Amino acid sequence: MLHLYNSLTRKKEPFHPLRAQQVKLYVCGMTVYDFCHLGHARVLVIFDVLTRYLRSAGLEVTYVRNITDLDDKIIQRAKDNSESVKTLTDRFIAALREDEKALYVLPPTRCPRATEYIQEMLTLIQTLVEKKYAYVVDNGDVYFDVHRFTPYGKLSKKTVSELMAGARVEIDLHKHSPVDFALWKAAKPDEPSWKSPWGYGRPGWHIECSAMAMACLGNTFDLHGGGIDLQFPHHENEIAQSEAATGEPFVKRWMHVGFVEVNQEKMSKSLGNFFTVRELLAKFPAEAIRYLILSSHYRSPLNYSEDQLHTAGQNVEKFYLALRDLPSLTGKVPTFLNSSYESAFHQAMEDDLNTPEALSVLHALVHEINKHKGEEKAVPLALLLKSLANVLGLLQQEPNEFLRAHHAHETLKDSEIEKLIQERNEARHKKDWRKADSIRTHLEAQGIILEDGSAHTLWRRR
Repeated sequence: MLHLYNSLTRKKEPFHPLRAQQVKLYVCGMTVYDFCHLGHARVLVIFDVLTRYLRSAGLEVTYVRNITDLDDKIIQRAKDNSESVKTLTDRFIAALREDEKALYVLPPTRCPRATEYIQEMLTLIQTLVEKKYAYVVDNGDVYFDVHRFTPYGKLSKKTVSELMAGARVEIDLHKHSPVDFALWKAAKPDEPSWKSPWGYGRPGWHIECSAMAMACLGNTFDLHGGGIDLQFPHHENEIAQSEAATGEPFVKRWMHVGFVEVNQEKMSKSLGNFFTVRELLAKFPAEAIRYLILSSHYRSPLNYSEDQLHTAGQNVEKFYLALRDLPSLTGKVPTFLNSSYESAFHQAMEDDLNTPEALSVLHALVHEINKHKGEEKAVPLALLLKSLANVLGLLQQEPNEFLRAHHAHETLKDSEIEKLIQERNEARHKKDWRKADSIRTHLEAQGIILEDGSAHTLWRRR
């Protein structure tokens, strides 16, 4: 039986879907104003593996992962680029889909965009206002009244007074309390806005996920996931506004993925210590990135280094070398095999997705295959290896295809860098943002860091 850690109860619990053999899963997706980094990739891969495992066990999984295509950062980036919000978000949604495909992340069942669910958000906010859980202020903003929802803090395990002391909140004289959060923001000049009962404006970030999740999965569903950084305030606020509106439990179980760290610091854009998926894919195989992510338990911090990524690639190579020179491996695993390796693999996965232990089972299986190379026994063992690895999204290529791939990169000369920067600046002047982004990504993959100034672009080697 699968056991998963529930962030709400702070313990591992047996997983029983609300409806037999059907799982409804919602994961907070990307805010699309830039390229995905390794922290985003970890969330994508972990919930991809969870979905693959549930489906391999015969369960029907409805996996919804939203796209935030409207928030303050998106609006500011679009202004900086002198382009529309939709042009910006469409470009980075396309980039997200390219990245997840490159990482062998299966597409979700549904991928709703926030701007497609404005009416659902308005209906939800109106319900909260009518039930006195939300209030409208003079300028047309609408806020959720945290003190009215007495269970507030049940996910973060903090009282409202503790949250008031520790939370970073914007000072706003319109609020009844500093911890109240915006459900609807009155329109500002040159920002996207929609008509509402309180005047033109746009939704707050938190209400977006509640509206999309309940529209796609119902008022109560099985699993809600995301990065650990979303536990408070985003997920706490989702619970409050959803349960206040419906009077029903919002989510049965919460799953949170740990941070990716660089030198023991959280990887983030604000700290400037992040690596985009595209940078890494230019230097390493996609399955090496997946292996690195799965080599640490999903709730633990993952400390990134290039050495670890090199090691991950070598381990994936060992898997492919074990399969090389064997006959075609397209059949099913023989039912008579009844392998202890398969039992050990499932035991690891059923223990809160213990992927490090599952990988160790695959290594033991590789050792067994190599021991029997040239014997008939090697083929069914190899089929088993492919079958189990597929649950982790590994061994997705033909052995020779993987082993012949060239992943090294060459360092550009100064003159070549400056020529590319000139081409990028010309593209920016013409507002050809796709070409400009492509050149920047290419330079980043070569270890070249760009610093755009008001007059010109400076560069340096990483």
